[in-house]
Amino acid sequence: MTIALFITVLLLAATNGANDNFKGVATLYGSRTVGYWTSLGWTSVTTLAGSLGSVYLAQALLKAFTGAGLVPGDIAAQAGFAMAVAGGAGLTVALASWRGLPISTTHALVGAMSGAGLVAVGMGVHFGSLGKTFLLPLLASPLIAIIPAFLIAPLLRRLVARAEQKRIDCLCVEQAAIVTPEGVMMRDTAMLRTGSVAACSASGARPLARLSNHLVVDTLHFLFAGAVGFARGLNDTPKIAALLLPIAMLDSHTAVLAVAIAMLLGGLLGARRVARTMSDKITNLDLGASLAASLTTALLVSTASFNGLPVSTTHVSVGALAGAGASGRSGVNRRVITNIALSWVVTLPVGALFGAILYAWVR
Repeated sequence: MTIALFITVLLLAATNGANDNFKGVATLYGSRTVGYWTSLGWTSVTTLAGSLGSVYLAQALLKAFTGAGLVPGDIAAQAGFAMAVAGGAGLTVALASWRGLPISTTHALVGAMSGAGLVAVGMGVHFGSLGKTFLLPLLASPLIAIIPAFLIAPLLRRLVARAEQKRIDCLCVEQAAIVTPEGVMMRDTAMLRTGSVAACSASGARPLARLSNHLVVDTLHFLFAGAVGFARGLNDTPKIAALLLPIAMLDSHTAVLAVAIAMLLGGLLGARRVARTMSDKITNLDLGASLAASLTTALLVSTASFNGLPVSTTHVSVGALAGAGASGRSGVNRRVITNIALSWVVTLPVGALFGAILYAWVR
């Protein structure tokens, strides 16, 4: 049972990586700032960093997802219960990844916990805790993400457009003479000036450093996308690692490390289908909208992780993409958004069904 639980949890972590890893860099790839493999490599590195950081920064989530809040502690501590939860959530996320649908691993976990709990203790499941602690943050997060992304995107579009118009390409040193009103030269001095390369050369200024507005904007974009990857690793890893705690030989540090590696591999091998949905099908991303969506997602998910709130990175990132896209001319693809929303609706009951079947079989 110990080996079976370990393998099942790692498979869940791998499916989580396939479905979730690319969500942090969907804006990078969607705006064609960089290519697919560069985007995937960046999100893999930042997600791994967030996963390792969760050992120290997200202990509250590690405790919340043992299942002890939904079922009695002795049931939650059983390896069979943890395996049913991991297996139920893993099957749900794997099906969604195969269909290219970005669903919430958190939602799947809550569903599997509920289904396995109903088989274990019947109506003894603490549904009050389920609604307040788990479902409310999950349902509210996409709605909360839409508003700031919608408001921020126009501002960032204007900033990007202004940066492109200024065309400040270099920082130059220009020699100048200080002259008295009577025409007597006092001394030579050096002044710093900015402008285009051609303007600096025409004035005889010596180039000191080359600047690129595009480079500055792209660097900000990378930082925002990396922050989303870090926040996602911080938020999702402890939820999955909590299922390994019934294995007495593993402490929380080892459990998080094992899950982090499995998430990394799953993302590298299976992210492409969800990547296409997130990057190309929800909305046509311009650079300003991409920055707004990344910034909104990073701030909301990080804040939730530090406070032990089990929000879904999927729900936040899709909400932010929809809000940023709706503020521009391209709008959003309503058919794709509808399909994603329907997949969110069925995630919990499907996870509950799989969790119940697996726990009944294990028991």
